Amino acid sequence: MRTTIVRIGLAGMAAVHLWWGLWAYAAPAHFFRTFPGFGHHWTAGYPPYNEHLTADLGATFLTLGVLLAVPAVHYRPALARLSLTGALIFDTLHLAYHLTHQGTLTTADWTAGLLPLLLGLVLPATLLLLTKEGHLLNAFRRGRAPS
Repeated sequence: MRTTIVRIGLAGMAAVHLWWGLWAYAAPAHFFRTFPGFGHHWTAGYPPYNEHLTADLGATFLTLGVLLAVPAVHYRPALARLSLTGALIFDTLHLAYHLTHQGTLTTADWTAGLLPLLLGLVLPATLLLLTKEGHLLNAFRRGRAPS
């Protein structure tokens, strides 16, 4: 059951990163102006626009998307842990930046933008814990942290 949850989580994360990556790489100006969509313009809140950096962000998202997709399809715990650790590093640094930089966003948009970044941190961390041997809750019930 845990393996299925991890694989679904990896697949979902991969899909999001591949979508954002393709968008940012293929249409960097559009991505910069309109991300995340739905009437919000969060990336544009960090001017100035730079085509090279936005396309590089797209390449980064595409790379991370592939690294997350592989263990979703061909599950190996060590590979899942490696890709989730990479995602966790990226997500931690990304959140840290946005916690300390509001750009030109309103407080409401800045706060709303932090919520998916927090999810982007909690999801890979949770999935990473689920890849560990043994049952996580049993370790806590025994009064010790899981190894």
